[in-house]
Amino acid sequence: MKIALLEPIGVSKEMIDAFGAKLGEMGHEFVYYDTVTTDPEELKARSKDCGIVMVANHPYPDEVVEASEKLQMISVAFTGIDHIGTKACKEKGVMVCNAAGYSNETVAELILGFAVDALRNVAKGDQAVRNGGTSAGIGGREICGRTVGIIGLGQIGTRTAELFRAFGAKVIAFNRSQSQKALDMGIEYRSLDEVLAESDIISLNLPLNEETRGFIDREKIGKMKKDAVFINCARGPIVDNQALADALNEDKLGFACVDVYDMEPPLPEDYPLLHAKNTLLTPHQAFISQESMERRAEIVFRNVLGYLEGKPENTCRL
Repeated sequence: MKIALLEPIGVSKEMIDAFGAKLGEMGHEFVYYDTVTTDPEELKARSKDCGIVMVANHPYPDEVVEASEKLQMISVAFTGIDHIGTKACKEKGVMVCNAAGYSNETVAELILGFAVDALRNVAKGDQAVRNGGTSAGIGGREICGRTVGIIGLGQIGTRTAELFRAFGAKVIAFNRSQSQKALDMGIEYRSLDEVLAESDIISLNLPLNEETRGFIDREKIGKMKKDAVFINCARGPIVDNQALADALNEDKLGFACVDVYDMEPPLPEDYPLLHAKNTLLTPHQAFISQESMERRAEIVFRNVLGYLEGKPENTCRL
């Protein structure tokens, strides 16, 4: 079987070659592309005759799936699969497996870092020193004793809650179902309105799907405390980012830390959050660390090996 890794996944070529050699020993042809493409025609060419392809977080649309006649399985080096042509996969019976869990720690740590910066004015302090200023007026507030609201208590949300608890925060959460682990940790489940209204810090940790697209809208943002810190390291389209920018500029929300947007950076110059007050913006880096990239590569290739051995792992519901 021909198996192709269609784009880089953040690890060394030596690591890729080692995984590829194992596939070769099993009698399969392995091909690796070390450049990113979003051109459907190029993706079709790279996927030609492949039974399995591996992709990261760039689009692999329906038309490419439809054109890939021998395709049986896609191993996605990402948690979300909203960039994959799942409609065509479902119609053709193509299995999709993700890299669930690879970035739990990495994303949770950045969320904590965002909260520390937002409350303690770390970036402002850096600029004050560089501009000849002092610490006057930028002392900030502590996480300890504050109420943190987690919207979406999956693996990342639960780990985020665990870290906030270690800082001495009270954690409340909104989720469709309850877990005993969360209850044992002391997390209190609340309604969405209660989480929005009571939280000093809100971390959004939902997946993107048709139910969550645009979920955090103008009305929900309006229910947040005026001095609340809102953090989005989940997916950009879950939030009405124009409404978020308006709330910040109108002093209806205290601060926003955002790592994900309606598109991948670079952002257009007129993107609303670029011109909003009290923001800390990063270029979709929450999932990236040396450790997470290595975990991701291991999971992605393990998914392929599991499929070839008739024991698929991390299969996604389409």
